[in-house]
Amino acid sequence: MFLREQKQLAQVPVLVPGAQVVHTAAVRSVLRTVAHAAAVGAVVCLYGDAGQGKTVALQYALSQLPHPARVRRVHVGVHPTVPELRRVLADALELGRRLPRGAGEADLMLVNALRQPRVLVLDEAQRLPGPALEFLRGLWDHPDTDTALVLAGAGSERALRRVPALASRVLTWELVPRLGPREVATVMAAFHPLWGNVSEDDVVWVDEHGGHGNFRTWAKLTSHLTAEIYGKSRAVVDRRMLERACARLMGPL
Repeated sequence: MFLREQKQLAQVPVLVPGAQVVHTAAVRSVLRTVAHAAAVGAVVCLYGDAGQGKTVALQYALSQLPHPARVRRVHVGVHPTVPELRRVLADALELGRRLPRGAGEADLMLVNALRQPRVLVLDEAQRLPGPALEFLRGLWDHPDTDTALVLAGAGSERALRRVPALASRVLTWELVPRLGPREVATVMAAFHPLWGNVSEDDVVWVDEHGGHGNFRTWAKLTSHLTAEIYGKSRAVVDRRMLERACARLMGPL
């Protein structure tokens, strides 16, 4: 079970056989930020537009921690209430049905579970309303807890800014930017071997007409292309094939 979880942490969450995590400047920065937060029990905010590679970078960084078994992913719905957040935290900490019904007793059980060093990761943190974020701040601030808090998601920085007591405790605001035009060809060649045989001019064309430096878009384009050449010997990815892939993904150009 443990090995399976760690394998999943390091995987690229897009169905692209043969894809690899690329050590871009952004990924290296996220690695440092997450390692720092885990070591000192800090709060960090990982943000950037949707599809820029935040989740990939975060999952990879978590898999590289010295004690990945201490990582707990907390999956939240849209605008959860504090009782709902309390319940998903209990599930993440494997407290399950043992959580008392009373709020005070339940919070004490959460605090006790967080006495040992943990890394709590909440993706899509922009979904959290103010009271839920304030509840997290209270748990993190408690003198008996030893927890790093990673809050990630497109717009998560704006959500945190609305709760000054929590925003003031953020050690690092980590922006994951879009890929720059000069790095797309190099990054894609490292991401998947398919792009190693595509001319730089064609890569630039794809980025201008659809990729726009968005890692998720490039991953989906890669998926379309690998599906098209699957089973073909000596298949060449040319401009026509790239046009078809872009049309499938974004409509006619």
